[in-house]
Amino acid sequence: MAKIIILRDRGVVQTVPLNKERTTIGRHRYNDIVLEPSTVSGEHAVIVTIRRDYFLEDLNSTNGTFVNGRRIGKYLLQHADQIVLAKFPMQFMADNEGPSDAAGSAPVAAHVQILGGVNAGKQLALTKAVTTLGRPGVQVVAISRSGDAYVIVHQGGTWPLVNGVAIDQGPQTLKHGDVIDLSGTRMVFTLA
Repeated sequence: MAKIIILRDRGVVQTVPLNKERTTIGRHRYNDIVLEPSTVSGEHAVIVTIRRDYFLEDLNSTNGTFVNGRRIGKYLLQHADQIVLAKFPMQFMADNEGPSDAAGSAPVAAHVQILGGVNAGKQLALTKAVTTLGRPGVQVVAISRSGDAYVIVHQGGTWPLVNGVAIDQGPQTLKHGDVIDLSGTRMVFTLA
């Protein structure tokens, strides 16, 4: 069954199965997915399920709905899409038996390697759906796979740098060789 993974500073907060025809998202308590921040509209968005397709639709929210860094009105969700509602991050995960898996494409292997300090040379394979890096309260990012690409999203604290530039509010696609700077710890993103 497809699901929405809700993220916060320290990683996954909640996993919500998409087992209804309409799954509402917003600040009001009657929504199926309730997001507390005041930047989220009372009725912010809805996910409509039609057979094995999942459509995310913004409900004229004040602060918008973004998928993979682009503001959307209505969008057909794909496995590992990064969703941001008023700066509130989440990820869509398709059915295990859905079209994403039926294509049979092997996952792209990626890792980050620390460039300096006592941990220089250490590598972290990006094998989980979402990998969080950083220190809560200081600086946190999440890296996840979106299709054949990997995206990085700011999760909290000060804005991290990719190739010396602060990342945007929404997800940013990583390229082979990108240098990520988290509070002075530099690491390189590598596709194998």
